[in-house]
Amino acid sequence: MDRMTDPRPKRPARPTSQPGNKPGPKAGGRPGPKAAGKGRGAPDTHTPTTQRLFFALPVPADVTPALVAAQGKLRGNWRSVPAEQMHVTLAYLPAVPLGRVDDLKKLGTRLFTDAAPLDLKLRGTGYFPNEGSPRVWFVKVEAEGLNELAAALRAEIQALGLSTDDLPFKAHVTLARKKGPAPRVPPILFPEHWTAGSAGLHRSILRKTGPIHETVSTFRLRGTPATPAPATEPAPDEAIQETP
Repeated sequence: MDRMTDPRPKRPARPTSQPGNKPGPKAGGRPGPKAAGKGRGAPDTHTPTTQRLFFALPVPADVTPALVAAQGKLRGNWRSVPAEQMHVTLAYLPAVPLGRVDDLKKLGTRLFTDAAPLDLKLRGTGYFPNEGSPRVWFVKVEAEGLNELAAALRAEIQALGLSTDDLPFKAHVTLARKKGPAPRVPPILFPEHWTAGSAGLHRSILRKTGPIHETVSTFRLRGTPATPAPATEPAPDEAIQETP
């Protein structure tokens, strides 16, 4: 209602303060101590009880430029993985209690000290899922003894009473994740290879712009290489594990 035509009598103005009473906050002023921390902008005080962790082999800096160049072919709603986060996941643990991280560090020290360095080779690119609308674009990785190392690691993790993902192990390096409609990139073959002499235990922290990886511990592979086994036919493509 327009105040200029309001027929009601005006009430006397209230004093700004009265004896024994504290003046209220000014309009637009900063909230008092009790109001701080409340409302939509308040920080989240929830403390998580588990962490997302994974064991992985890093992709060295002299190999990532070829992968970054391939990422330049992406169009649409693909989100590229930063070069410094490229890795080959050996085991993904989606919910590790905070008090069990030290157990995983000890496991890594014991297992990887006896493991021999691996000669890793990049192969061709692929998608997961391969049919329909894929979520992940990756490049396959091969190495003698890699499958056995991943299987032994997962068995040791389960022996500790901890859970890993239930997808079959398929060695790969994730290049990008799709966040909306986007075309596929034609297959690309990579000749790059390297010797993996270390592995790491990493923490994955989800952010709106993508996951952030923090290194929890690093392990050297100090074992002696085994005698090469006869070559076998590669298994058909199946689902691969996704590291956030």
